[in-house]
Amino acid sequence: MAITKSAKKAHRQSLRRRERNLINKRKIKNLIKQVRSLVEQKKIKEAKSLLPQVYQTLDKVAKTGYLKKGTADRMKSRLTKLIKKAEG
Repeated sequence: MAITKSAKKAHRQSLRRRERNLINKRKIKNLIKQVRSLVEQKKIKEAKSLLPQVYQTLDKVAKTGYLKKGTADRMKSRLTKLIKKAEG
């Protein structure tokens, strides 16, 4: 257990960050799952309409430091590639 004042504050901060990170993690996973399932069901138009939301979320978490920028870019690229492949 934290003893000093600064250690207590650091612990509070880590709990807040953990909460925020878990929310972001769930959000990303759910959006990616939705896009992939829509592609599997051949609902390309719906998957395409969901892409901007996925992009926005990934860019936001990359900006805040939850993911690295390259990781977010790779995820976006792979989803786009998946949709293009299913489309053509």
